[in-house]
Amino acid sequence: MTDHPGIVTIGELEPADRSTWQQLFAGYNEFYGRTMPDEFFDSSWAEFTAGTRMNALAARIDGEVVGIAHFLTHASTTSPDVCYLQDLFTAPQSRGRGVGRALIEAVTDWAREQKCGRVYWATQESNATARRLYDKVAENRGFILYTVPL
Repeated sequence: MTDHPGIVTIGELEPADRSTWQQLFAGYNEFYGRTMPDEFFDSSWAEFTAGTRMNALAARIDGEVVGIAHFLTHASTTSPDVCYLQDLFTAPQSRGRGVGRALIEAVTDWAREQKCGRVYWATQESNATARRLYDKVAENRGFILYTVPL
């Protein structure tokens, strides 16, 4: 993919992106109050490299990775397979430049190509900044997410 100055481009993560990806993924986890041990980064990177169960995209501005999206598909009882956008993060210095929107659009395009029935994701109710974008690009159907930690 060719970069144009100041334009957001989306593509696959490259081996040389590992360090920047890990910094962004660590930032994402810190936002949600989590600190992940190195083996979690290693196993996620291996999954993205394999591209069989989990997928990742990178957003670049002027060749620099400034955002990431992690996603996967799973079966659904009410539609064709669905795509879950599990992680979405933009570097703080690049926010407001269309990075998150471009990543969501790229994941949506990918899911459409895979014949998925929908793309969905979750965020904290208090994440007002992200929700301003999400309310523009998706429908909030009012579901509440519950989790049982194991």
